[in-house]
Amino acid sequence: MTSTEEIDNTITRPGSVKINVQGAFIVDPDAATPAQNGSDNGRVSPSHHETSDIRLPNHTAIVSHIAVDIGGSLVKLVYFSREVDSTDPGGRLNFQYFETDRIDDCIEFMKLLRDKHQALNGSRSQQLCVMATGGGAYKFYDTIRDALEVEVLREDEMECLIAGLDFFITEIPREVFTYSETDPMHFVSPREIIYPYLLVNIGSGVSMLKVTGPRSSQRVGGTSLGGGTLWGLLSLLTGARSFDDMLAEAEYGDNTKVDMMVGDIYGADYGKIGLKSTAIASSFGKVFRMKLQAEAAEAKAADGPVHDGESHNGQDEDSSPFSSADISRSLLYAVSNNIGQIAYLQSQIHNLSDIYFGGSFIRGHRQTMNTLSYAIKFWSKGEKQAYFLRHEGYLGAVGAFLKRQPANWGRRGSLEGLDDVQEWRKALKTEP
Repeated sequence: MTSTEEIDNTITRPGSVKINVQGAFIVDPDAATPAQNGSDNGRVSPSHHETSDIRLPNHTAIVSHIAVDIGGSLVKLVYFSREVDSTDPGGRLNFQYFETDRIDDCIEFMKLLRDKHQALNGSRSQQLCVMATGGGAYKFYDTIRDALEVEVLREDEMECLIAGLDFFITEIPREVFTYSETDPMHFVSPREIIYPYLLVNIGSGVSMLKVTGPRSSQRVGGTSLGGGTLWGLLSLLTGARSFDDMLAEAEYGDNTKVDMMVGDIYGADYGKIGLKSTAIASSFGKVFRMKLQAEAAEAKAADGPVHDGESHNGQDEDSSPFSSADISRSLLYAVSNNIGQIAYLQSQIHNLSDIYFGGSFIRGHRQTMNTLSYAIKFWSKGEKQAYFLRHEGYLGAVGAFLKRQPANWGRRGSLEGLDDVQEWRKALKTEP
């Protein structure tokens, strides 16, 4: 049976599993769990382990569950493991993701985790349970349950996002940071007072949540122009075959070959309204004119007219005025700037100064973070702050992981109103 001590230890996160985070730290990337390499029919590996593990040196209890956040583009997986060959106590949280259209690969990996859990813990443990969130927790519920033959518990997506973010903000050192070109990664110490804040979760689409407490939040807005937009358009416009390829191309692209800048219009800064010559006036604003010029030059070189409707998509990239890398960078800026401005407007409407950006769109990409951070700083005149996380894509999965209830806890949801009970107990203690 659950002891009184166990109940007291869980009281800070009612109805949730207690994870001992004392001494927790993010593992050096070289020491993280190896990625699964390989390809299938020329496609990139369906499984990626780009994010560093979190070492939990003082967590010794058995963990009998794994968590998945199944979105429109990616499946994010979080699980606890022990170093079998190590004499050190504790273990680590592992982070891995799969493309959603290859959900079967993720399920096969979860089968391995299930079998390993049983082999390591035997009769001492409960059967492995899957905590699932995101839209795919409903879409693939039967598939996962039938394939793994284990219990699958579905948790609300927004609640999981908040629980995961709160965990990272308050418990994990060197997790949350600010970003700028002059100070690329300035870490923020974990803190106790974190509310209110705005969470901007950028996945395939974008959701914006006003959070005023651990169980008090509302979705205040969003946009359909998110990571899925960038991924979809760049797959049409470039030869990139994965989201990571697109981000890599954007690293060395020159968006000024594609975008119309303030300097292209005014020949200098527009100081009266605070716009530098390097500010983007129109995303992709140069493309139409430059493409016409390139086609005219091509026709002249061929000593023949260009016929209406004739395609020039097959021309060599060297002869084009802009490259796929330039296009990648331009579209990345367009999507990021749009998200940044909407985030600022929502923070202004709801009087929120702290803005946390999460979701798999960011991927620790410096241009994305710099664009979002600059947008918040510019529009708020420095009064609001953008924050980023090293595990930004795993907020929902970690939240689902933490929502697992301890053994023998009782009815799910039976702790509703516990805050009122705690206040009542405090009042009794203070009475003469």
